[in-house]
Amino acid sequence: MLRTRLLTAAVLLPAVGALVVFAPAWFFTIFIAIAAIWGLYEVAAMTGALHMVAIPLFAVVGGVPLFGLLYGGDVVWLPVLVILMMLALVARVAVAGGAGSSRGPRLVFIGAAYVGVLFPYFALLRNGPWGIEMLLVVILLVVVSDSGAYFVGMYLGRTKLVPNVSPNKTVEGAVGGLIATMAAGWLLLEIRGGSWDTGPVLLFSAMISLLAQLGDLAGSALKRSAGVKDSGWIFPGHGGLLDRTCSLVFAVVFAYYWFH
Repeated sequence: MLRTRLLTAAVLLPAVGALVVFAPAWFFTIFIAIAAIWGLYEVAAMTGALHMVAIPLFAVVGGVPLFGLLYGGDVVWLPVLVILMMLALVARVAVAGGAGSSRGPRLVFIGAAYVGVLFPYFALLRNGPWGIEMLLVVILLVVVSDSGAYFVGMYLGRTKLVPNVSPNKTVEGAVGGLIATMAAGWLLLEIRGGSWDTGPVLLFSAMISLLAQLGDLAGSALKRSAGVKDSGWIFPGHGGLLDRTCSLVFAVVFAYYWFH
């Protein structure tokens, strides 16, 4: 299982990097739109909403903001509202547990808004000024955060973070991921040079790690509430699209507004 995951990651990361760097803006926008539509399908599948009655809900709650943001510009309060809804779901699962008890229109609404509102920011960030560099930096820092949290948690983790949401995450791992990300941000500053100041870079790196970890918990809470282990099957050994992007979405939204 671990070998499969490593092989899949070895294929995915260069492919994603090549897409971010070389794809024309219009192609990247279309790619994100297609990815988001697939994400809406995963939400429908794991919440049991794959039926004709749910199509208008997904079209309005997911599709309208998706294409409105991709082709009409951003509205700052909308992603903030959706992120708060996802964090409220994390808090609910942390207190009461999940196991499919929240399945229903409310969970479908939250999941559709999560994908439809937040996914466009991948394209909004990447297609803006210095967007290629900034998106690559965010992806790199999120990978460092995830890796740092995983390895520190595996070797030093003792205190469970939010066991009802993600049983394997620990406080020690979360701190390790935060420190690793700040160190990576400082190293990038040293390598790149230029006019960046150390303080803002460390703050930005810390926020990316915090939001990556919260995003991961939000994805776990959504799956717990739906009563599923993975959001889908599209990546062998890695689950679905939402499984692979949950650590990125909050961080990408933050990075977009940080640089704008």
